[in-house]
Amino acid sequence: MALSVTDVRKSYDSGFALGPVTFDLPMGYIMGLIGPNGAGKSTLIKLVLNMIHRDAGSIGVLGLDNIADEVKAKEQLGIVFDTSYFSTYWTVKMAGQVMATMYDTWNQAKFEQYLDRFGLEMKKVVKDLSRGMQMKLMIAAALSHDARLLILDEPTSGLDVLARDELMDILQRYVEDGKHSVLFSTHITSDLERAADFITYITQGQLYYTGPKDEFEDSFRVVKGGLDQASGIEPYIVGLRRFSTGFEALVHREVVDEITGETPELMSEPVSIDDIIRLTNAAKAFPDTNEE
Repeated sequence: MALSVTDVRKSYDSGFALGPVTFDLPMGYIMGLIGPNGAGKSTLIKLVLNMIHRDAGSIGVLGLDNIADEVKAKEQLGIVFDTSYFSTYWTVKMAGQVMATMYDTWNQAKFEQYLDRFGLEMKKVVKDLSRGMQMKLMIAAALSHDARLLILDEPTSGLDVLARDELMDILQRYVEDGKHSVLFSTHITSDLERAADFITYITQGQLYYTGPKDEFEDSFRVVKGGLDQASGIEPYIVGLRRFSTGFEALVHREVVDEITGETPELMSEPVSIDDIIRLTNAAKAFPDTNEE
């Protein structure tokens, strides 16, 4: 197993609490870690990396305990954060030189191949790189020391659509041999629609779903209708948004036929990952609002 998270919990003095969270990421697959801002995605990643200490539970990284075997585990990880972890005063060349001292498996030739592919010049200073190019530098470094597990926290946030497509291609090739895996936290769910095999969805610190991506999307439908029709299906509603002209509700797929059979005027549609995130949070975020 590439990553095993079991009953992990973390609480803060602010009142925010994560967990319990349990999921497994098998070798050879890409898992998307999703949820709205503040849901706990970055907290979970920091717990996996032992950057913060968990209150309870256990985390296994490539069969190793992430605390007891931290050094050995991290040697096999490639990590990309949403902001650069390189000194702003280093050149691209210096970033590679520092990484080479940290990993016995560092492959300078592969690093330079990625630099060429991404259009990164050795003499460029990190602070002079755009956000997107800084992300590409971290990605190049993460892929150049034979890491078996990539942990990516919002890696596409600074990339344009072409660069995001290129990264998705790289990640899919990376896991093809069945010996590598990816944990990919992102709010750009179109990337996951294309590349992810599994989804772990966290909202308000709680685990909502973990499992195959296709099953996640296929578990729900959006039902739409007029304002006076929402109350009739209220027991079935997972999330609801009202508009001046009607409503849209998230319901479990297995109740759709019953709902539309009783009220034929209602329409049902397949959902996207974005729909599920938006509507599972809508009922609490917008309890009484009318939106144009």
